[in-house]
Amino acid sequence: MATITQPGEAEPDEISAPVPGAPPRANKLSRWQKFKRDRSLLVMVLPTIVLLIVFAYIPMLGTVTAFQQYDIYSGFRQSPWVGFYQFERLFTDPIFWHALENTLVISAVQLVLYFPIPIILALLLNTILSTRIRSFIQTIVYLPHFFSFVLVVAIFMEMLGGAGALNTFLIQHDLPTWDIMTDPGSFKYLVTVQMIWKEAGWGIIVFLAALAMIDQSLYEAAAADGAGRWRRLWHITLPGIRGVVVLMLVLRMGSALTVGFEQMLIQRQAVGRDASEVLDTFSYFYGVVANNFSYGAAAGLFKGVLSLILILAANKLAHAIGEDGLYRK
Repeated sequence: MATITQPGEAEPDEISAPVPGAPPRANKLSRWQKFKRDRSLLVMVLPTIVLLIVFAYIPMLGTVTAFQQYDIYSGFRQSPWVGFYQFERLFTDPIFWHALENTLVISAVQLVLYFPIPIILALLLNTILSTRIRSFIQTIVYLPHFFSFVLVVAIFMEMLGGAGALNTFLIQHDLPTWDIMTDPGSFKYLVTVQMIWKEAGWGIIVFLAALAMIDQSLYEAAAADGAGRWRRLWHITLPGIRGVVVLMLVLRMGSALTVGFEQMLIQRQAVGRDASEVLDTFSYFYGVVANNFSYGAAAGLFKGVLSLILILAANKLAHAIGEDGLYRK
C-alpha cells in the first residue's frame, strides 16, 4: 500500500536517509546513562578523590592562619587577625629570600639535568627488541623509586662520603680526596644526581606509553623511503611524544618549588644551612619548630601562589606553541 504525502512533505525514506558526507548521528546520553556507563571507572577513582579531599583540600583551610597570630590553644576562632603582617615580616626577612634563591637554583639545575633523563632512557629502552632484556632493565631502573631518601643518602654516603669507596680509592692511589657529601658548593648537583638515580626510572613510564602510541607504519614508510635511525627519531619519534613532553614540563613547573623536604632535612647538618635551606625547610624550622605557625603558613602560602603562577605561565606558553598543555583552549 503506497503512502500518501501532502505537497511539500518529504518522503519517509528522505527523512531517515543520511546526507552523503555528513558525520554519523550520535545519540546524546543523559547524565544517568553516562554514570551507568562509567560507574566502574568512577569507583576506581573514588579512593583517590577521597585522599585528595582529606589530605589536600581540607588542609587548605589552614592557610587562614597566615592572616592570624595563630595560637594552638586558642584555635582558629579565637586567634587574633593581623592581616598581612606575617607577609610583611616574610618579605623583609633575608633568610627567606636566601631560601627562595636556593629553591630556584636547585629547581633550575634539576630541570636542566634531571628532566631530559627519563626521555633519553625511554628512547633507549624503546630500541631494545628483546622483551625479556627490556623488562630486566626496567626493573633495575625502577627499583630505586621505592627507596626512601634515608636509604638513598646512606648509599651515596657509602660511595662518595669521606670514608666512602671513592675516597678510599683515591687514598690508595695517593690522590687528593674530595668529600662531596659535605661540600656546600656542589650540594645542588649532589641532590640532583640523587633525584636522578631515585626517580628517573619511574619517570620513563609515561614516555614509554607515549612511544607505544606512535603509529608503527610511519617508521616502516620512512625506512622504505631511505630514512635512517636518526632521521626517524627526529621526524617521527620526537614529534610523536612532543605533546606528552610539554605536558610533563608544565606539570614539572607546578612542582618546581618542591625540591625535596626530606632530602634537604637529612643532609642539612652535613652541608650547612646556607646550602640546604629551601622554602619547605624554612617553613618547618621557622614556623613549626619555632612555634610560629602563622609565619610558616605565610611562607607556605607564598610558595603555593608562586607555583600556581608558574604552572599557568607554562600552560599559556604550551598553548602558544600549539600544544594542549593541561587542557585544550
